[in-house]
Amino acid sequence: MGLDYERLRTKLSKVRIAVVGDVCLDWYLFIDPGAAERSVETGKLTRPVEKSRYSPGGAGNVAANLASLGAGAVSIVGVVGNDPFGQTVERLLSRLGIETQGLLRQNERWHTSVYTKIHENGEEDRRIDFGNFNSLAERTESLLFDALEAELDRAHVLIVNQQLTHGIHTDSFRAALCSRIAAHPDIPVLVDSRDYAEAYDGTVRKLNVAEAARCCGAAPPDGAGLSEARRFAETLAAAWRTPVVVSRGEYGCLIADTAGVRDAPGIALAGGKDIVGAGDALLAGIACGIGCGEELDAAVHLGNLVAAVTVGKALQTGTATLAEVEKLAEEATFRYRPELALGIETPRYFDDGEIEIVTRRPGEAVGRAVRVEASTREARFDCAVFDHDGTISTLRQGWETVMAPMMIEAICPLPPGEGDPALIERVRARVMEYIEATTGIQTIAQMAGLAELVREFGIAREILDPVAYKSIYNRKLMHTVRRRTEKFRRGELSTLDVTLKGAVEFLQRLADRDVRLYLASGTDQTDVEEEATLLGYADLFSGGIYGATDSIDDEPKKRALRAILDDIGATSSVVTFGDGPVEMRETVARGGYAVGVASDEIRRYGLNPDKRRRLIFAGADLIVPDFSRSDHLMRLLFGEGS
Repeated sequence: MGLDYERLRTKLSKVRIAVVGDVCLDWYLFIDPGAAERSVETGKLTRPVEKSRYSPGGAGNVAANLASLGAGAVSIVGVVGNDPFGQTVERLLSRLGIETQGLLRQNERWHTSVYTKIHENGEEDRRIDFGNFNSLAERTESLLFDALEAELDRAHVLIVNQQLTHGIHTDSFRAALCSRIAAHPDIPVLVDSRDYAEAYDGTVRKLNVAEAARCCGAAPPDGAGLSEARRFAETLAAAWRTPVVVSRGEYGCLIADTAGVRDAPGIALAGGKDIVGAGDALLAGIACGIGCGEELDAAVHLGNLVAAVTVGKALQTGTATLAEVEKLAEEATFRYRPELALGIETPRYFDDGEIEIVTRRPGEAVGRAVRVEASTREARFDCAVFDHDGTISTLRQGWETVMAPMMIEAICPLPPGEGDPALIERVRARVMEYIEATTGIQTIAQMAGLAELVREFGIAREILDPVAYKSIYNRKLMHTVRRRTEKFRRGELSTLDVTLKGAVEFLQRLADRDVRLYLASGTDQTDVEEEATLLGYADLFSGGIYGATDSIDDEPKKRALRAILDDIGATSSVVTFGDGPVEMRETVARGGYAVGVASDEIRRYGLNPDKRRRLIFAGADLIVPDFSRSDHLMRLLFGEGS
């Protein structure tokens, strides 16, 4: 879903948003045990704080994100204690340009709510909390409503935040707040309440799956609750008769209203992840979208992007700017249809075979019901884009087994047998997670991520630039590739031994139909040209062969697709075949038809379940394991008699 960010900036600069809720403070402490001393009084080692920082939390974090995104005016209504932490919260919010006239101080029976997050040796210790025994005074409650009334007279959007058991949301506060919301029906109200969502009639409610389960009288589901979340969303939207947004973390959100239940896809992140404050960021993004007049689906899409930006900022209660959101939207790998990708939903196949229809047949509109019997309607594709490695060629099969040890060695350059085994295992797990998340993007971009990993762990004395890391990786990989190509040249391997089953014949069939073929690869330009020529199909790609360069900004698969659009000017005439998320994402974004090739590169035929999952997440319309059933595939793509 595309957003006009320039339009958003202009509109958002004129939007006033008020936040009422539990204002908190996040206090990060980073311990350096190497500087510990023995206490004379207790005999115990001290815990020296190397550095610390504060961030607004709770309703304060919602307001901070609104300000960071560029809302024209942001005001906050809440309570802090008459203590140094309360002064810190007010100072932080004021520095962000947030209006704090409604931030009240209660002198007694109230301590500013503080989450103290202690980090040592890369791990977070048990949290120390302040404010668990607060009690809202009647006088404070009365002043809160005076402040809220002033905001309701001028706000374009109201956000209600509740996350504390002993916060401002007493029984009387909730009742009075609901009456004031009812008295201002023209103001959109978003509610994010851990314990009282059902109380706020006439509002748009954002819940996580556990909160939705509680509102439905069900036990919290195990894991992400993907199989239950859709049912919860539908039930609550029907009961409350207002829209409901159910957050599923990395799998995005469900939006439920009178139009039914639909997905707002999540976003796969390659770097470190810190989910602290992600729900606040999501809420702020939705509010900004609604304040700018966007439909709820577009507003939730914006909220997902805002949350993803903040999740990518480790060890902090992050905020996002609209520029960061726009940049992420350009690069993001969205996670579509998680139930189907993860095997919760039953797959559907064409002619009961191996070709899985994920979204639609060629020529059908997105969202229409898919029938799985054979179709006689002819679809026409003038151009076809092919990824190379893993889609056609298997010469580079096993690249992960080269990249993983190379990355581990770069991050943790210690002789064998040396170093803390637990640390080395953390490095290994982090590298494997990173490779899984970045499979399909350019090597140079993966190497840029490696440089960040080296910096994150801080073990290596030297951090190389991405081009240098790529050179090391290519040297190691090409040792394996050259062994295979030399065997091919000696006649010990044939084209059938180093290509996916049926791939070359399928290329020939498309060329015979005068389909213009393009080859897009993350491999270096000279290498992909050489390999395609060696294997005998370079001349079939009349549209050209596009490889990678050493420019981090150069994205060859994007260029290939844009070349097609420039050439024919009709995205519906483009079909893309690939085994990675980049080609799926770019094709879907431009309205083309994406065929995910979930190939087993070792056997060269049959389904790779991990690839299938990644490809469905990335937006594939169709999944094939290989090209062995080319007759079925041609009939599906071009109609009977193909």
